[in-house]
Amino acid sequence: MLIYVPREINALETRVALDPVSVAKLLKLGASVSIETGAGNAAGHLDADYTAAGASISTDRNSSLGSADFVIRVLPADLAEIALQKPGSMATGLMDPFGSRERIEAYAAAKVSALCSELIPRSTLAQKMDVLSSQANLAGYMSVITASEQLDSILPMMMTPAGTISPAKVFIIGVGVAGLQAIATARRLGARVEAFDTRPVVEEQVKSLGAKFVKIDIGEVGQTEQGYAKELTPEQVELQRTGMAKVCSSSDIVITTAKVFGRKAPVLLTSQMISGMRPGSIIVDLAAEGGGNVEGTVSNEEIVTDGGVRIIGWNALERKVPRHASQMFSANMFNLIEHFWDGEAKEFPLKTEDEIIKGCLLTHDGAIVHERFTS
Repeated sequence: MLIYVPREINALETRVALDPVSVAKLLKLGASVSIETGAGNAAGHLDADYTAAGASISTDRNSSLGSADFVIRVLPADLAEIALQKPGSMATGLMDPFGSRERIEAYAAAKVSALCSELIPRSTLAQKMDVLSSQANLAGYMSVITASEQLDSILPMMMTPAGTISPAKVFIIGVGVAGLQAIATARRLGARVEAFDTRPVVEEQVKSLGAKFVKIDIGEVGQTEQGYAKELTPEQVELQRTGMAKVCSSSDIVITTAKVFGRKAPVLLTSQMISGMRPGSIIVDLAAEGGGNVEGTVSNEEIVTDGGVRIIGWNALERKVPRHASQMFSANMFNLIEHFWDGEAKEFPLKTEDEIIKGCLLTHDGAIVHERFTS
């Protein structure tokens, strides 16, 4: 089986779908791997690193897309490039399934079996393949690092001959993978941390990291089977905003992480709430790409409000650490392939009835097969 990794064409993207370490592991399984020239440059992986690992370097993108059995990308493919893949081939990576019906239809029309990384089931068995979680971990870390670089003060308490500096106050909204990593990072840097989530079940996790869990009574809440917070009613959202406004007003950094998969992100911080924050404070909106949790967020931009609050809306903050982001993404891709690999046939058999494959397979044999997109 020939696996091909094209260079990401988005100018902002720094990650590569496979790093040399995973390439070497795939070759040991019996696969062949081709990397487009320059694909790993932004992540610190040069063509020479890939050839040393045993991969071939491709300089003809269109030809390689047409001959590959399996195309692995980070970002969703352009429609024109999907059509270049040969019938019966496979593709995987982030596919933004709710953002482009056309892309799903293009995979079906090309008779390509599309395995959508965002739809990998959140099960114990599939955890090692979970791209969203691995990248969210790094985004949570980088949200604190990015905020600390922009903040007009330091995070830890310092006792000096010139006086005592109080620790910065950091408020994390949403205690999923990104939120937990943000809490841990802010605590390691010496900040005083508070966190809120609509799911009371995460309170112990917050406390175990040395942070305070903010309790806001918004009535009955819960989480989905996939572990995501359930969408709130308008009344619950108002109660939540009222409770959070007080905490935001005394915080130096606020990080929002609330995403609703397949729908626009909920607005948690209104302009009125932000106006109560001190000038120079920082908000990092990790849901910016999905519309933003913060009123006024602009995707992939930093803005400063009239009151002097800086709102950071950079998409995919994990791109700021491309070597490790690529390492984790690549490991997820390798784990997916290794889990199903047929050593004798030296191929990736598409077991359509398997729970993991069934959960993420968008198209197969010229048809859209995922139950969430068949209607």
